[in-house]
Amino acid sequence: MKKTLKQRAEAAMPGGVNSPVRAFRSVGGDPIFAKSANGAVLKTEDGRKLIDFCMSFGPLILGHAHPEVVKAIAETAAKGASFAVTTPREIELAELIRSAIPSMERIRLVSSGTEAVMTALRLARGFTRRSKILKFGGCYHGHADSMLVQAGSGVAGIASASSAGVPDSFAKETLVAKYNDAEAVTRLVKRHGKNLAAIIVEPIAANMGLVLPMPDFLQHLREQADACGALLIFDEVITGFRLTFGGYQKLCGVTPDLTCLGKVIGGGMPIGAVGGRIAIMESLAPLGPVYQAGTLSGNPVSVAAGLATLKRLKKDQPYAALARTTELFAKSLFGMAATLELPLQIPYYGSLFSFFFCEQDIRSFEDVQRCDTRCFAVLFKQLLRDGVYIPPSPFEVSFMSTAHDDRILRKAATAFEWALTAVAEQI
Repeated sequence: MKKTLKQRAEAAMPGGVNSPVRAFRSVGGDPIFAKSANGAVLKTEDGRKLIDFCMSFGPLILGHAHPEVVKAIAETAAKGASFAVTTPREIELAELIRSAIPSMERIRLVSSGTEAVMTALRLARGFTRRSKILKFGGCYHGHADSMLVQAGSGVAGIASASSAGVPDSFAKETLVAKYNDAEAVTRLVKRHGKNLAAIIVEPIAANMGLVLPMPDFLQHLREQADACGALLIFDEVITGFRLTFGGYQKLCGVTPDLTCLGKVIGGGMPIGAVGGRIAIMESLAPLGPVYQAGTLSGNPVSVAAGLATLKRLKKDQPYAALARTTELFAKSLFGMAATLELPLQIPYYGSLFSFFFCEQDIRSFEDVQRCDTRCFAVLFKQLLRDGVYIPPSPFEVSFMSTAHDDRILRKAATAFEWALTAVAEQI
């Protein structure tokens, strides 16, 4: 008997996937297998056409297979896919990023957002000669060991490993506070400030669903970092070039010492970047003692895709239109839920939105954990049956792209109406 794709995948790869969320364990059911995609539509190997709001978890702000991005990839690959030698386009991409995010005075390109965060943390520790990092519960910063931790006993702050294979000694160097809890940050800085190398934060939390910062929260982090001599790191892997041509720091008016980027700056290809003040960045090898390297750092194909994407975004400036489209769509779905008397929150910002089945406002990961994930699973599976693909986890955000036009969104809205009705019938 011929094996299915799922059987072949599970026989060749752990869990049948190369990233856990793709296994659909959070929502149940069999994972999908992509065949191709164009615009806002993903085609699966079993012949389905899905309206895609996952969009590869964020990079594809111009939609799948944008002609200019595809052309840049093809033309560059034909001339050589990797050199491990600096190319003029690497310089051009760094210059373009720096012009949009002035706090990134010097930039190091890497191959992923995780690598960007790893480099930023090493830089912070090397520059300050301190060891501890303060992060926030529910904020995801890639799978570097020291970031794979969860809060210990409340705001006491010492974290414990949340993945096997992470030594407790690594976790003990990471402090965890509740997102949006300024007082918890103050207490931790007062207790550990002399040993604190950096405070790292998603300025808009987008890995526990969408959770917006409270007024002045980010400014408080800036002040606390300054008070103890620690660095402030913004993880803008998701928000960078997604909400404006630049970082969220441009919108909130808070300037970090280091910024991590990824996703959009690669146009769908693997890439990451870390940048910041000259004095800090010159601690990196070959100028300084903080080592970082990568054979594929500044890969020409990824750089070409990123340049094509950023140049189109700079020219078109689609951000206001994307934000308006997202707002109207989210409000229409909220109206459907209200009619059905479903306790559903749909926060949105720019081209990001997510779904929380609960009645209370969401301000932290603790609030997120009180939401009904079973309702989300019903929503996900019903949408998938009706031709809409949202991220297969209640802790991920959905993404709007410039390819989501009125026709696509009307069709998606119909599917959401059916899916929300199915959820209401099961409560």
